[in-house]
Amino acid sequence: MDSSGQTPKRTPLYALHEELGAKFVPFAGYAMPVQYRQGILAEHRHTRTQAGLFDVSHMGQVVVVGVNAARALEALVPGDLQALAVNHVRYTMFTNDRGGVLDDLMVTNAEEHLFLVVNASRKNEDLAHLEGHIRGCGIGPRRELALLALQGPTAAAVLGRMVRNVATMKFMTSIIASIDGIACRISRSGYTGEDGFEISVRDERAEDLARRLLKEPGVAPIGLGARDSLRLEAGLCLYGQDLTPDITPIEAGLAWTISKRRRGEGGFPGATVITGQLRDGPARRRVGLKPEGRAPAREHTPVVDANGQMVGEVSSGGFGPTVGGPVAMAYVPASHAKVGSHIGLSIRGAVHPASVVSLPFVPHRYAK
Repeated sequence: MDSSGQTPKRTPLYALHEELGAKFVPFAGYAMPVQYRQGILAEHRHTRTQAGLFDVSHMGQVVVVGVNAARALEALVPGDLQALAVNHVRYTMFTNDRGGVLDDLMVTNAEEHLFLVVNASRKNEDLAHLEGHIRGCGIGPRRELALLALQGPTAAAVLGRMVRNVATMKFMTSIIASIDGIACRISRSGYTGEDGFEISVRDERAEDLARRLLKEPGVAPIGLGARDSLRLEAGLCLYGQDLTPDITPIEAGLAWTISKRRRGEGGFPGATVITGQLRDGPARRRVGLKPEGRAPAREHTPVVDANGQMVGEVSSGGFGPTVGGPVAMAYVPASHAKVGSHIGLSIRGAVHPASVVSLPFVPHRYAK
């Protein structure tokens, strides 16, 4: 059982994870593999150099159907969905009246409907949010679908041996395809900073697909432990830590997700707050931190100024295997957010020096 006393759910790949020697942890109501026999460090490095296969079937998948689906969904997010081309994918956020982030999500224009992928910890709330605010459209949770992610510099070569037109796909585009007779939707996207793909497939074919991919040279199963260190090095936000209902997209450094039209027209929750921060700048910002020494700064580590006064807090932190040392992201006052600024991290009662650095810690290698 998890901390709430509930028995965690299992994804369609649970038996395969057991077979592969996975160590499980409860996450967002599911029993998820945190690592396999090779360990988190090896899995992280494998994904950076070859191709890692992740089970992300705990994520929520939802369709919004209707002639005005894009316009209707724009009333809940600051992203420009009416300009989203067919078979293209856009990253955006559900916001509240204070401009805070209720969840971040991926939206695909699947021509006849919008296809949404939302966070596992928020999928029930997101579904209720959609059903409670969107009128004139059908809202359909796709609970029969699993989701796999193939990530790494050789992912395109691996998948290209099975799907001919994968090699010509651009980052943040999507296609319907068949892999050895298994129907799926393939999107060129991911959460590691590497090139890669997310593959939506029916539950009953998920294990067949995973086994097929794992047969390919250079493909290895990767757990949540390496997924977290990979996304941290890539400077990508984790909902519940780097994004919350009290953090706006502008504070999080996500102004690039809001188009000129949406900035001018507004029409989404918290638009006044968000456009004000776009105009005047936010009072605090998400920054990258490089601690000196080897001590990692974990979530909630206090950030202190030269006088020892707390000025912020680490939102995500840990060891960066590719960087070769600790890395962290934190929210600090705008006055402390300039690259090169020196701050302190209060770790186990001692203040450790750190510097503000540019994000990401490891360059993105998306297919452009």
